[in-house]
Order: sequence, then structure tokens, then C-alpha cells
Amino acid sequence: MNTLSYIEQKIAVAKALDFGTIFSQSIDLFKKTWLQGLIMQLFILALSIPFIIIFYIPFVVMVMAESQSGSYDPDVMSNYFAGLSILYLIFFFVGIFVLASAQIALNAAFYRIIREIDKGNQVKTNDFFYFLKGKYLSKAFMLVLFTIVISIPAVFLCYIPFLYLIVPLTLLTVFFAFNPELGVTDIIKLSFKLGNKKWFLIFGLVIVASMLASIVGFLLCGIGSLVTAAFVYHPTYFVYKEVVGFDDADEIETIGRIEE
Repeated sequence: MNTLSYIEQKIAVAKALDFGTIFSQSIDLFKKTWLQGLIMQLFILALSIPFIIIFYIPFVVMVMAESQSGSYDPDVMSNYFAGLSILYLIFFFVGIFVLASAQIALNAAFYRIIREIDKGNQVKTNDFFYFLKGKYLSKAFMLVLFTIVISIPAVFLCYIPFLYLIVPLTLLTVFFAFNPELGVTDIIKLSFKLGNKKWFLIFGLVIVASMLASIVGFLLCGIGSLVTAAFVYHPTYFVYKEVVGFDDADEIETIGRIEE
């Protein structure tokens, strides 16, 4: 089991990584994991649909009422939604936290699935539910809360601080995936430590991977985005793999050169 001090030491002496090699390896591994990535996206979509339906029910009710009466009364509509405003706000924020926590849990499970496929092992659909348990969901919830709390002021400060936060926030899930025994504070600390160490590399990988996934998804008539969206997780997986590594014996060919 990796400890906080052990991981910090690994990050401190991290070797230099080659952008092209990591990106090439990400593409090669994605060819083996695209189906699991699609399944993950479908799970997330399935979780989102009930909240979307419930959220739009009042709008549908109002439209049906207007169509039956044959008239439009803006005062009736404004009074109706004013009465629902508190309920809507509560539902909206609770829904965000629930969906975001479940998504982090699924994303973390996908990282572990990537690792198993990278090792040449078989994976099962049940592996996606590894983190959908109380002890892990509570950590996922806290990570979501931290992300929202730190992102809001960053966005209001002309987005410049948010550009910096993209990298460590991206790393939260991968550290959670492979070190679920660590506390939330430790996961956040390690994410920022690795983010600071490899900021330019990870930022470039995330941006290029996101653009490539979006372009290819668009060329596949939009629906292809469900397949290509999971590609963005592969570069960060390889960065973690090369910097921190794993506990198992088949430790990993090196990428790049040792930093001087």
C-alpha cells in the first residue's frame, strides 16, 4: 500500500517524461479500452436522465396547461415558478453533488479498469461499481465539494487561476482511484504536488487529448463522442504510472529520461 510520504518521495524524484511517447501510448491503450470507456459514458448518461426528466417536469406541466387553456398568462407562470424556486434550488444542488460524486466514482473505477487492461487482465462490468460504496462515495462527495469551492472563486478571477487548477483537479480522480485508502486531504495534497511538478506536460496532454476526442467525436456524427470522450483519461493514467507507479511486480517500462 502506498503511503503519503512514499508517494511524495516518488513525485519529488520524478523523471522527465516525453509528451509524444505518452500520447502515443495513450492512443495504443485506448484501442483496447474504448468499449469500457463507452460503457462508463452510458452509465453516467443513465444516471443523469432521471434528474433531467424530474427537472423538466414542471415546464412540461405548464406547457400542457397552456395548450389546454389556449392562453398564455405570464403572471400565473411566474407565480408558479416562484413557489418552486426553493425546491428547485435544493434539488438542483443536491442533484449536482449526487451526479458528480457518482461520476467521480465511475471515473476512478475506469482508471482501475485501464490498469487491468494495460496489464493484460480481463475486466468485468461489475468493476465499474467498485467505488459505488458508502466509504468511497463519501470521499467522492468531499472531492466534489472541494472542486466546487475552489473553482468558483477561480472562475470569477477572470479564469486565469482556473487554468492553473485544471491540472491538479484532473489528478484528483486518478489519485483517488489508486489510493482509496488515503484521506481526502492527502489526495488533494498529492494532486497539487504532482500537478505543480508536471503542470505544463499534463496541461498540454489534457488539452490535446480533449481536442482530439472532440474532433473525432464530431466527425463520427456527434454520437461518437460517447466513445472518444474516455480518451482524455489515458494520458493522466500514464503520467501517474510513470511517476508514482503501482504496487504490483510488473513495474512498467520507463518513459523519457531522468531529470538532472
